[in-house]
Amino acid sequence: MELLPVLSALVNQAGAKTVYGEPISVNGRTVIPVARVRCGFGGGSGRNGHDHNGEGGGGGGFVARPVGFVEIDGEAARFVPIVDPQVLAFGAGIGLGLGWILGKALFRK
Repeated sequence: MELLPVLSALVNQAGAKTVYGEPISVNGRTVIPVARVRCGFGGGSGRNGHDHNGEGGGGGGFVARPVGFVEIDGEAARFVPIVDPQVLAFGAGIGLGLGWILGKALFRK
């Protein structure tokens, strides 16, 4: 298996259309979805101490998460973020935890 065609196919998939979806036009407005895209790859190889056969493996993947959309009308364009409730809950938990720790440390009697 040649690695170059595989990498070439992955690079072609990671273009602007992966981040910016197909525009949708309705009632004089155009909406373009926007996503955050991450990719990762890994691999390894080794030899068994008892024989001389090489072993190896590898893999990779992409993750796309919607972050908002660009709205375009006759007058202006604007980015509208999509708020992730998990991120808000995590941030609130961290804030409450730090507030509790600081409150204990600053107001000891």
